Amino acid sequence: MRIGGREITYELAYPKGVSRAPLPPEVDDPVLVSDYKEACLVLADSPKASAALSRRCLQRLLREKAGITPADLSAEIDEVIASSGLPASLAGSLDNVRVVGNFAAHPTKSKSSGEVLDVEPSEAEWNLEVVEELMDFYFVRPARMQKKKEAINQKLQAAGKPLLT
Repeated sequence: MRIGGREITYELAYPKGVSRAPLPPEVDDPVLVSDYKEACLVLADSPKASAALSRRCLQRLLREKAGITPADLSAEIDEVIASSGLPASLAGSLDNVRVVGNFAAHPTKSKSSGEVLDVEPSEAEWNLEVVEELMDFYFVRPARMQKKKEAINQKLQAAGKPLLT
């Protein structure tokens, strides 16, 4: 296109978007929220980066919410599984986040072809799903249960009955 005798080229850019729902307001850890949002934002361009960030989210959740003693992630996962504090279906997915995150952080070669194994978009997506389930377990469910309990306690107090603890 020419404007005023000059050749003008342009490129139409669209803002990056994410294909995941926003986090519930109950998830109030700013570092976790930032890492999660970044993992979602880079998913389409770099599943490796997304998987590494998901792994980081997992480690933060285990340390900050599950009270796991900092060690290497594999030992932390073993500790949280041994505590029986998570539903079995969720506990069984934790190591998968670590493994996929390791493919992102530490190039691993295929024994048959010798090629570096990349993180597939579906694997990075799965990591995000596991992190979302953990955030639901550690942030959302307890907050919602607390609100329900508070509502019942208001009724109990109005009736002169003992409150739920």
